[in-house]
Amino acid sequence: MIIEKDFYQGDALSIAKNILGDYLVREIDGKVVRSIIVETESYIGAIDKACHAYNYKKTERTKPLFEEGGIAYVYFIYGLYHCLNIVTNVKDEPEAVLIRAIEPLDNFDYLSNIRFNKDYNDLTRVQKKNLTNGPSKLCSALSITKKENYKKLYEKGNLYIEANPNKNFEIVETTRIGIDYAEEAKDFVWRFYIKDNPYVSKK
Repeated sequence: MIIEKDFYQGDALSIAKNILGDYLVREIDGKVVRSIIVETESYIGAIDKACHAYNYKKTERTKPLFEEGGIAYVYFIYGLYHCLNIVTNVKDEPEAVLIRAIEPLDNFDYLSNIRFNKDYNDLTRVQKKNLTNGPSKLCSALSITKKENYKKLYEKGNLYIEANPNKNFEIVETTRIGIDYAEEAKDFVWRFYIKDNPYVSKK
């Protein structure tokens, strides 16, 4: 069942934890590719110097963060990579959850050919682990680009999230990655992942 819009009206910290174990679904090239969300990070504009909308800074890039929760915020970094975020909370309260890593459930050959131009069984052990164990890697594997910006994740389309009714795992809470510039915010314990999952980007 697709997670309804109301779920995303909560704060980024609770949603980052509650969305773990749910299914990210990508419909593309006639395929329905399903994965489990295994690692997330929270970003809260009001207090977080790592957030693009820190101190309510609104630019053309950050406009999606000021919308009602439940849409996708896709941004481009280093001129090379895309990152997928879930906008949370109410309108004009800029918060988001970065999807850092996913565990693929199907279409392994399709994903591995996009990432490495070879079938899954031909990948090395390291390549298999690197299939979707990072924000830019999962976007590459699922062909997620700025075209998916503003996508409503609570409606069936080519990108949405389904609830997993059978969750059974321990959540690890730790600091976020790659934000050393963010002063005190770099120490916020705002990264969450499923303990012992092999697709987590960094333990």
